[in-house]
Amino acid sequence: MFDVVVLFFALGVFARVVKSDLRLPEALYETLTIYLLLAIGLKGGLELSRQPLMDLLPQVGAVVLLGALIPLAVAPLLRLAGLSAVDAAGLSAHYGSVSVVTFAVALTAVQAAQLPHESHAALWVAAMEAPGLVVGIVLARLALKKQDGSKGGIRWDLLAHEVLLGKSVLLLLGGLLIGAVAGDAGVKPIQAVFIDPFKGVLALFLLELGLVAGGQIGALRRHGLKLILVGCLVPPLLAVAGAFTGQLLGLQVGGVVLLATLAASASYIAAPAALRVAVPQANAGLAIACALGVTFPFNLLVGIPLYIQLAPWFT
Repeated sequence: MFDVVVLFFALGVFARVVKSDLRLPEALYETLTIYLLLAIGLKGGLELSRQPLMDLLPQVGAVVLLGALIPLAVAPLLRLAGLSAVDAAGLSAHYGSVSVVTFAVALTAVQAAQLPHESHAALWVAAMEAPGLVVGIVLARLALKKQDGSKGGIRWDLLAHEVLLGKSVLLLLGGLLIGAVAGDAGVKPIQAVFIDPFKGVLALFLLELGLVAGGQIGALRRHGLKLILVGCLVPPLLAVAGAFTGQLLGLQVGGVVLLATLAASASYIAAPAALRVAVPQANAGLAIACALGVTFPFNLLVGIPLYIQLAPWFT
């Protein structure tokens, strides 16, 4: 939990709490996002170039199914916490999708702990990005229809474009494809840009996320203790589901940690954009406050160390 990148996140939160004038330019934030998505995709693509893709299809199918089932399990829990049906479905879509940055932090933690892991794990990120998001959106639209009798259907063309061609999925899949086609020899000329500085760029990005998360404290106060409990209790439950899936797939210890982390994470980049298009009635502020203000720091400070400790029980 005291990895240097986590400390950068803590610095950002502290700066926002004490009302420092520290800010990262918006253009830099966008650049760092693009860099991280491409770098993670390239790393996964390099590993894909070293092994037959057909051997990985069972893993891809399993993680797609896991992502699709998460909103179906989370939405009823959120209803018990007092959220409306629409807001519960919208937030469940955030949990059904994944946080690429949480995965990146977990990957650095697994490597620092020298845990054996599947080097193509970035493929799981790309596979889990969309299915849970789509299921959550469908649940939200059904809740809206039941709530007000709306006959308006989902604009599947807009939704498909936002989910499948949105920035996150496009850059991840694009990086995977480039790395798989180019291989080690092709990627070597850009290794000094996309591979070697990865952790330093991740630390800078987490500094910005710390500033953003610190700004969600007011929203958390408005939404109450229940939202904080949801953001802290849901991730460990989802992590167990991810770890159990990893056990069924026969993953290595580090692979179980990574899949548990992906299952426990909540999207705050792809999901808000897709929900804004498909279900604008869902409370976007509540979802961001929970996903980025609670679940993200919980996974960084408590979740990932916990998943590392529990993973040997599933292998």
